Amino acid sequence: MKFLDAARVFIRSGNGGAGCVSFHREKYVSLGGPDGGIGGKGGSVWAEVVNGLNTLIDYRYQQHFKAKTGIHGMGRNRNGANGDDIILKVPEGTQIYEEDNETLVADLTTVGQRFLLAKGGNGGFGNAHFKSSTNQAPRHANPGQVGIERTLWLRLKLIADAGLLGLPNAGKSTFLASSSAARPKIADYPFTTLHPNLGVAGIDGREFVIADIPGLIEGAHLGVGIGDKFLGHVERTRVLLHLVSATEEDVALAYRTVRNEVEAYGNDLAGKPELVALSKCDTLQADARSELVAILLKESGKPVIELSSVSREGVDTALRQLADKIYEARQAEEQPVQDQRWQPVLEQ
Repeated sequence: MKFLDAARVFIRSGNGGAGCVSFHREKYVSLGGPDGGIGGKGGSVWAEVVNGLNTLIDYRYQQHFKAKTGIHGMGRNRNGANGDDIILKVPEGTQIYEEDNETLVADLTTVGQRFLLAKGGNGGFGNAHFKSSTNQAPRHANPGQVGIERTLWLRLKLIADAGLLGLPNAGKSTFLASSSAARPKIADYPFTTLHPNLGVAGIDGREFVIADIPGLIEGAHLGVGIGDKFLGHVERTRVLLHLVSATEEDVALAYRTVRNEVEAYGNDLAGKPELVALSKCDTLQADARSELVAILLKESGKPVIELSSVSREGVDTALRQLADKIYEARQAEEQPVQDQRWQPVLEQ
């Protein structure tokens, strides 16, 4: 399946049905009076989070969504039927923005969550509604209310517990394949990963979701390379695993390059808990490995995990540390908020 994480759509809710101008005509019934019915409401446009979707690819092929118009009112006091609603089905983590792509309209993070994007127009009153003691034969009715038109942006930010960061060919996809059932594309050239991948990893009876995004290079926040557009997919994660390849000429520079891009991206991504790992350690001798670990430790200021996804050295260690960080974050989120209301001070 192709991957699409941003889509522009045009939506329009349905117009309300017009009210009816009608007068009762029946044999043996004199002065039947007005009997025009009310028009039906126009259909609304909703967004709903559903299971089984992980991309916005459906909105590449259809960008226009128009709800049905309400049925007009009819004689004999018959009201028109309401127009059918339209539901935009989106995956978890979808954000909806105005046409400027900056004003947030809705953030949909839970399966079953719904949001009204455009309400359908109300139906118009028929002439029976306007009947009164001073106006017993009204000859006018209201038209239906016009629907709402909007142009919106849908942007997907994958929901995962842990995110993988690193330069191209840092071993992120290999780690994901080694630690989960995911099967991302793996090759020995840069930018093998062209779109995010998700995998479910487990260790010691604990499961969590890992997100792998395309590699970052210097200047990514300015659009160099693939750019930083995929960094949004790790915004929702609780912890980051930063992989630095042991095959890099300067591991300190490799670490610093990615950190600079993360900080330039903003959105509090740089403040997330981070684990640092030296990947592809199976390609080094013991002395060379120790030297690179020391350099990386000095640069990052964090303990360095020695990792080889091929031989699975350090994989379980990395997974345990990720699970611990995720568990701590979940515990902090579940703590009840203390009551901040004013309390009287009792004299002793």
